[in-house]
Amino acid sequence: MALFSPITILRPQLATSCLASQLKKLVGFFLLLGLWPGARASAQVRVQHLRCENLINPLGLDVARPRFSWQLVAPAGRRGVRQRAYELRVASAAAGLAQGPVVWASGKVLSDSSVNVSYAGPALRAHQRYYWQVRTWDEAGKPAAWSSPATWQVGLLTPANWQAAWIGPGYTEDSVQRPSPLLRKDFTVRKALASATAYITAHGLYEAQLNGQRVGDAYFTPGWTSYAKRLAYQTYDVTKLLHEGPNAVGATLASGWYRGYVAFDGVHNIYGREVALLLQLHLVYADGTTEDVGTDGTWQTSPEGPIRYAELQRGETYDARREQPGWAQPGFAARGWVAARVQPYPKNVLFASANEPIRAHETFRALTMTTSPKGEIILDFGQNLVGWVRVKARGPAGARITLSHSEVLDKHGNFYLANLRSAKAEDTYYLRGTGQDETFEPHFTFHGFRYLRLDAYPGTVNLADFTAVAVYSDMPATGEFNCSNPLVNQLQHNIQWGQKGNFLDVPTDCPQRDERLGWTGDAQVFSRTAAFNRNTASFFAKWLRDLAADQGPDGAVPFVVPGMPFTSGKNLIGAAGWSDAATVIPWDVYTVFGDRQTLAVQYPSMKAWVKYIENKSQQDLWNTGFQFGDWLAYDVDDDNGGRSAVTSHALVAQCFWAHSTQIIVDAATVLGRADDVAYYTALLQRIKAAFVREYVTGGGALLSNTQTAYVLALHFDMLPENLRQQAAERLVQNVAEYDTHLTTGFLGTPYLCEVLSRFGHPDVAYRLLLQKTYPSWLYPVTMGATTMWERWNSLRPDSTFAPPSMTSFNHYAYGAIGNWLYTRVAGLRADAPGYHRFTVRPELGGGLTQATAQFETVYGPALAHWQTSGPQLTLDVTVPSNTTATVYVPAPGPAAVREGNRPLSASRGTLAGPATQGYVPVQVGSGQYHFTAPAFTKAVGEVK
Repeated sequence: MALFSPITILRPQLATSCLASQLKKLVGFFLLLGLWPGARASAQVRVQHLRCENLINPLGLDVARPRFSWQLVAPAGRRGVRQRAYELRVASAAAGLAQGPVVWASGKVLSDSSVNVSYAGPALRAHQRYYWQVRTWDEAGKPAAWSSPATWQVGLLTPANWQAAWIGPGYTEDSVQRPSPLLRKDFTVRKALASATAYITAHGLYEAQLNGQRVGDAYFTPGWTSYAKRLAYQTYDVTKLLHEGPNAVGATLASGWYRGYVAFDGVHNIYGREVALLLQLHLVYADGTTEDVGTDGTWQTSPEGPIRYAELQRGETYDARREQPGWAQPGFAARGWVAARVQPYPKNVLFASANEPIRAHETFRALTMTTSPKGEIILDFGQNLVGWVRVKARGPAGARITLSHSEVLDKHGNFYLANLRSAKAEDTYYLRGTGQDETFEPHFTFHGFRYLRLDAYPGTVNLADFTAVAVYSDMPATGEFNCSNPLVNQLQHNIQWGQKGNFLDVPTDCPQRDERLGWTGDAQVFSRTAAFNRNTASFFAKWLRDLAADQGPDGAVPFVVPGMPFTSGKNLIGAAGWSDAATVIPWDVYTVFGDRQTLAVQYPSMKAWVKYIENKSQQDLWNTGFQFGDWLAYDVDDDNGGRSAVTSHALVAQCFWAHSTQIIVDAATVLGRADDVAYYTALLQRIKAAFVREYVTGGGALLSNTQTAYVLALHFDMLPENLRQQAAERLVQNVAEYDTHLTTGFLGTPYLCEVLSRFGHPDVAYRLLLQKTYPSWLYPVTMGATTMWERWNSLRPDSTFAPPSMTSFNHYAYGAIGNWLYTRVAGLRADAPGYHRFTVRPELGGGLTQATAQFETVYGPALAHWQTSGPQLTLDVTVPSNTTATVYVPAPGPAAVREGNRPLSASRGTLAGPATQGYVPVQVGSGQYHFTAPAFTKAVGEVK
């Protein structure tokens, strides 16, 4: 039986930091002795959820020393589980794990590390599949059983591993329509096959087939990178698609990002004018011999496929009459096909994909069909999404289906396309005329839409024949937030769908118009919220490497990544809040997922960006060059009264310079760069001193009297401590002057409610959150939005639209409020990387009667759920194994708090201290907890 409960009442650090430190040491002592409750329970801890490089059983890694992670799963009811030691073993066969020989064994390592533990064995071999497992010892020194084996497969480690050659069409392409080329080859599997692996990439996009079956379930491969410097290849286990004897491999190509229309102004052919394929099959026979089959001059190519036109922004045309049945199967009579042309493209830019691919996810049936005042037949799917429509029809050969896609209807109910600018968003299909139902969906295009217009369709329209398919990068869902207010829940829904629709291999600004670019500013402001909703570690790690690759030699970071022609040359100048993605996102990835490697890899890029600013500064002020400023802040037409919220661009830039410099200090501390810590700490002091000297009046006011100015100055600690509280009061006054409406743009919005909470005004933060009229977060919700908007008034109160030159109805940036919902309303926030230690400190208010945040940390699921019912508050908390948390229970004192229906004072082994600022802090180990206390009806917050 355990001798102590895993609950320790702590005095807050502000009150008695010494006592808190002593209590933490005491808890650690109990853990070490195995005296934590459940430590001597008979049921074993299990080791599960094994991941290699953040992926489950990944294929094709080109990492020399992959990292292993696992989670401890405690028996029901057991608390305070910690890992005291671990042992890893790796073998080249599953049987070798238990019987030997092993490739590498770590031996017993005294460590609580269970996230990103690096392989330290002999050099890995290309193509080899490795098996690994782990066992751990708990806080009492009791070993767990070995985990079930997990695997990873090594990809092609060097250019020399590629036996295949780059090939392209052997004919002169139609340079206008650019029909998708077909490429194929027959080959023979000469004997019994043990395994087969396909490595594939392209200039453009590809879909591959083996014996007529699609290879993999990913779309838009190989994804979008800075192709001239970094080009991903994908790895597939294709063993089940092959058989002994004759086989065939085929691929269809499309322009994609490589040479298709990207961004605005009709820009295309950015990376090249010709599509190409690189494909290698690695066959391992049952007798241990191997063979490679790859692209070369013996492949056949044809322009006579059914995809007659395919552009990401302009839709796809598919003519089923031109299908060539059996073209990717053995024995196909390739009449009229011509030999492929071998191309001398480099292979030293290739790397193995280690981020989740784009896949198809949710589907939506058409809800209604209406006829607009203009006579248009319009289908409504009820959700603004990114993807396409799968359509079924029957008709004669050559009958045409034409589908147009739109996010919104105008105030009269007509189809609205003006905000797409030059993006056509139109798919056309020609029926084969089989006499049966034919089903179509595009292969190489996507659209942002809720509504579908039937411009041409044979026969009677049946809603069941139209299905919208959502596609996005297949990052695991990690978080959910909900509360008692349905409008806020819809806001959370909109935030998540804005992220889904804009996280297609790169974090784009919008998915529908002729832009769809990886704007760094949007990604920077949203990255922390994004990490709550999805596991973005691999997604951002890949994108950040492209950011570093496209960074200028002077350290300037492009406005969009991958870079576009308009970001090169004189325009590659860097801008505050945008280019700071170079520092902010690596730090967010480290904080949320404990990914120290991404921080280390990006550190030179981070430093280069801050050095760029330093070199551009004058007298420690960054007041030169182009700036976006607080983009799309509240603006008034004919502003004679000065109501537009215009914040000095230079003031904004100074704040973000300080922010990035602080991150460099923090990152250097983590990475052990003592010289950098000293240098950038001194630089940070000068930056802040220059800010006060330049932008703060003698009375403590800021020269820009805007919400954003005060928010940034307070959030980034630009002001001396004696000026901070009065600055917060000025912020509150400004909010009141706008009748409790926000006026912030892209750069002020993410921190507005956080600053109000931090400085003791959560009630004001709640009133802003719950404001329903423009400008506010809930205004779009009341107007029927299902995603976040680019502007606060993309749709005006009179149902007219903001200027179509820049009005997106799927733009996630303002969804950055999601971070405050998780961390303040529900109260779940990290205190150590990866949530190895975290806090639950809910802020009650806004008339809410419950709020819940669930988050899948790298250690396991964490939960914070509070609810008020009459005079009682309940607070349920789940703490993953191998982590600890400090729970702040809103209560007048420890005597008012009960856990598991027992008074805290009666809990064994507890040391109680007084409540401070309306909270009783309780330190807990892993497990599930149910706290109760008298309900507070007043929002409470932290004052610093």
